Amino acid sequence: MSVVEDEPDVATAVLDELYPSMGRSFRVGITGPPGAGKSTLVEKLGRECRNRGRTVGIVAVDPTSPFSGGALLGDRVRMPSLFTDPGVFIRSMATRGGVGGLAVRTKEVCDVLDAFGRDCIIIETVGVGQVELDIAGAAHSTVVVLVPESGDAIQTMKAGLMEIGDLFCVNKSDREGADRLAMEIETMVEMKARANGWLPPVVKTIATTGAGVTSLLDQLDAHRSHLESSGALSERKRERIRAEIVELTEERMRRDVWRRKDVSGRLSELVGQVMAGGSTPYRAAEKLLEDVLAAR
Repeated sequence: MSVVEDEPDVATAVLDELYPSMGRSFRVGITGPPGAGKSTLVEKLGRECRNRGRTVGIVAVDPTSPFSGGALLGDRVRMPSLFTDPGVFIRSMATRGGVGGLAVRTKEVCDVLDAFGRDCIIIETVGVGQVELDIAGAAHSTVVVLVPESGDAIQTMKAGLMEIGDLFCVNKSDREGADRLAMEIETMVEMKARANGWLPPVVKTIATTGAGVTSLLDQLDAHRSHLESSGALSERKRERIRAEIVELTEERMRRDVWRRKDVSGRLSELVGQVMAGGSTPYRAAEKLLEDVLAAR
């Protein structure tokens, strides 16, 4: 996993070797605003999976430490009941500039867990609120976690979480306003037509006690069954493979282009032209691209 995160050149060979063993795990994304109790919910969800005989991989995406560049929070601190379980593997990842709620190499780390036979992989996003949309591309099922105190919860969903939520979880549901929030979400869900025929359920939980977590996992199992029977799981896999090929191609092109000495020199030349007023960044970029393609 460290190689996959930190050494892109070597990671490609490692992931290529592991690829035939991938594709068996079911990936669950847990997202929502900060303070929603996602980490505690992930711990209880992982424990429920273990109670049902499933092995678990957890990828917890944390803010980046300004000092070490690593994950700011510790997985063992947040999930004490799981880290000694041999059937659970927990990995904390720093965002390192990722802006969609995920770290840059989250999907690849999940691929490693998949290849090593984890039945269920739970991805917990960093908790930055309205920009956590990348999770939809990394998970099969996405759970949006909200709490009664989230005064801007509905507005948050309108900003994008409403579209990516396959299930909605009202956590800390023993607090005032939980029933009202659940009803508001149900109303919004019913107004939003789903192309694949799935109506996202709303589950109330109390993560600190584990209340409602069994129902949450039951609904996740139901969503997985729906994806398989409707063909949506296969279609999601196709779209994910397509996106991965495009991403890998773009990454390889960027790496190869900027390693070339002639490109570096040409870039400096074009910068000088723009500085002198003889060109613009837009024309310079077009010219640089033309030169790169001609050299190929």
